[in-house]
Amino acid sequence: MYYSEVKKCDIANGPGVRVTLFVSGCTHHCRGCFNEMTWDFQYGREFTEEDIDKLIKFLEPSYVAGLTLLGGEPMEYRNQQGLLPLLRKVKEAYPDKTIWCYTGYLYEKDILENFCGKWEETREMLSYLDVIVDGEFVEELKDISLRFRGSSNQRIIDVKKSRETGKVVLWED
Repeated sequence: MYYSEVKKCDIANGPGVRVTLFVSGCTHHCRGCFNEMTWDFQYGREFTEEDIDKLIKFLEPSYVAGLTLLGGEPMEYRNQQGLLPLLRKVKEAYPDKTIWCYTGYLYEKDILENFCGKWEETREMLSYLDVIVDGEFVEELKDISLRFRGSSNQRIIDVKKSRETGKVVLWED
């Protein structure tokens, strides 16, 4: 897996101060994408064990609320494989910090009905995620007044509650 950027102090992609990882590789190619260069799966740097250790260190301060995964597309299969070692270590080291994931895939249709049936990695990844912001960015629905999302079709889903209830539960601040 490759990644384009790490931000040690991000307040735009989830509540509180967050560490964000922008993975490379996306097949959605949304018109108006803010991060078009990350469509290429080989863009940026290769994600290594050293990078995982750095991210764990960046998450250490008590003022950091958690980790956010963006892209590119974190839910692309090869990115799931690359992210799992990081997610395991984050939840082991910081079980109370939240993990958010932005994806252009739809939670029920793509992730639950398709990916979970095909890939064990998806099921494991979901076990670590607290929130998924789902849906492709739609330029015609862009709304800069929305909190933590770019277009009005995107949803902020509480993954834990959704898995418990068996239906989509939207995240509440």
